[in-house]
Amino acid sequence: MKTLALSLALLLSTVLSLFSQDVQTIRIPLIGETAPAFVAESTKGTVHFPDDYFGKWKILYSHPSDFTPVCTSEIIELAEMQPELEKLNTKVFIVSTDGISSHLEWIKSMESFRYKDRPPVKIDFPFISDKSMEISKKYGMIHPVANTTKDVRGVFIVDPDDHIQAIFFYPIAIGRNMDEIKRTLIALQLSASRNVLTPADWKPGEDVLIHSPQTQQDAQKLADRNDPALYSPVWYLWFKKMK
Repeated sequence: MKTLALSLALLLSTVLSLFSQDVQTIRIPLIGETAPAFVAESTKGTVHFPDDYFGKWKILYSHPSDFTPVCTSEIIELAEMQPELEKLNTKVFIVSTDGISSHLEWIKSMESFRYKDRPPVKIDFPFISDKSMEISKKYGMIHPVANTTKDVRGVFIVDPDDHIQAIFFYPIAIGRNMDEIKRTLIALQLSASRNVLTPADWKPGEDVLIHSPQTQQDAQKLADRNDPALYSPVWYLWFKKMK
């Protein structure tokens, strides 16, 4: 009896140890970290991410599976933005745990019907096959306890130097706001190029924030410059006109 109990305890310890290791290897990469690299097949051929796209902004979208209603609506809205994203030097990648054949059939279907009374839209970005869930695990999009693709609902915005700059996660039942993702991309690009900040609810073209002065004396120096582009409701909150 003691031998059986000891064996069971040893087995339980081994299982828990393996589970603990699996949990530790599946994590969401943080903002500022280099985007985890992968090589995978897609509807546009082999993708080497992010290496082949250095110098461009990149958005990695993930979906739980093909032919799902919420994801279908998101893909079509994203496809409508393709010309704008191209102007923003941004490449889009879709990751799903289904295979290439399924991806191609889904794309064919989405390109065949009208949505919101608009003409069908052509989808040009690649759909990556992640049947092994290797990519999903690298990006922390698989819950190790449930071991289900239903947690694969992430968006990662990656800058031209291949660093992650923004992360979004949505539950399976809630559609993502494509306008918000685009707004975030534009804000990130503006911040990187002009060294400015964007306030709450900022929209492209609106005034931005500059970095706060460290002291009231530094704030007074800003005021003494009499720069017509700068204004401040309080010494530590300074806006810069964009028009």
